[in-house]
Amino acid sequence: MTIRSNATAAVEEMRKVRQARLYEPTAVPEDVVRQLLEVARWTGSSRNTQPWEFVVVTDKETLRRLSEIRTPINWVAEAPLAIATVMTGETPLSESYDEGRVTERLLVAARLLGLGGGTAWFGDNQQQAQGKDILGIPADRFARQVVVIGYPTTLKDHRPNANTGGRKPLSELVSHDRYGAR
Repeated sequence: MTIRSNATAAVEEMRKVRQARLYEPTAVPEDVVRQLLEVARWTGSSRNTQPWEFVVVTDKETLRRLSEIRTPINWVAEAPLAIATVMTGETPLSESYDEGRVTERLLVAARLLGLGGGTAWFGDNQQQAQGKDILGIPADRFARQVVVIGYPTTLKDHRPNANTGGRKPLSELVSHDRYGAR
């Protein structure tokens, strides 16, 4: 494997991925949406099951309805794009991991393409059922969230209870060879 000359820059961009909740009204171009979907499609999955399908949402009324599922995701209404990850539900444990992988890949790809993104979780089972109903997702499938993507106006969390802390130092997070060996 050859390390590319811009690898450090790419890693730095990955480190800068943040949850964006405020977006310009500008539509995300179709070719960029296609690139995002290709990244999602090529995401690795447990046993290469590829247990997902995607619903691309750009309709303002649909985004508004999704935003009303619960108050913490009301910011979805103003976004230009959301991508719902629809899971088969055949292997729930590994699919939870796979769903996280594809979500993070979409967020990183958005950052590398000059966009911002965030996740909006529907909530409990009843709220997830609402999201599925709004998006026309069959009852035998799972959809817990949408990945919201657009051109962010700010990465600062505008909510009054926003946690504005940084990150714990590695010395508090990393053990060597055995848990607690710092």
